[in-house]
Amino acid sequence: MCGRFVVSQKVTDLTDVFGAENEFEDWEPRFSLAPTDTVPIVRERPDSETGEFVRRLEPAVWNFHPSFMKDSKRPQFNSRIETVATNGLWKGAFASSRCIVPMHGYYEWTGEPGHKQAHFLRGSDDLLAAAGISTARKLDEGIWQVSTSIITREARDASGEIHDRMPVYLPLNAVDYYLDPTKLDAGGMHAMVDFLIEASDKVAPTITEYEVDPRVNNQRRIDPTDPTLIEPLQEKDT
Repeated sequence: MCGRFVVSQKVTDLTDVFGAENEFEDWEPRFSLAPTDTVPIVRERPDSETGEFVRRLEPAVWNFHPSFMKDSKRPQFNSRIETVATNGLWKGAFASSRCIVPMHGYYEWTGEPGHKQAHFLRGSDDLLAAAGISTARKLDEGIWQVSTSIITREARDASGEIHDRMPVYLPLNAVDYYLDPTKLDAGGMHAMVDFLIEASDKVAPTITEYEVDPRVNNQRRIDPTDPTLIEPLQEKDT
């Protein structure tokens, strides 16, 4: 976890909830987002003219790729909370480039290869705020590419019987503290990890799951804009 998720909200829904300016003009809801896809994130960074920090909704590649990292065939899309403050790949971003990855919910699977059953997991509200980290690197064309990873933890929700990991979800009233752009030292990072665990403990019990059509298993053949991908299987069969 988390290997596929859903953002069913439009731009205005996301900017209104998070009080963010919009820098993702062409975003449209997606009901199946996979690693290396471009996803919306919320982060705070300095305004180029005033230097003041501004909260923005912006695009990011779901494949964490800092400038010092060589190209890899294996996407880096999840960061474990147990090591996000100490692992050399993650800790710099966790110290100063924290972000929120909005989502409606995510998918997990049970069963054997070739016969896997898809499950959709979601919260009591339409929008979940997953804790993430971000980074940026300059591509050959001179364009800056932002990328992101979702922080995961031991499952404490309905996914516990499906998968042993889940995203670190924050209550909306905890988002401001997490997005504070102040750079954290080692002690501050460990304190932030404790904060994430305590805050996500409040959201985890609200997560529920239901089975969905196994056609979502094949990312290449589905239409990611199709909202029926998250319809409960029992409703589709009636």
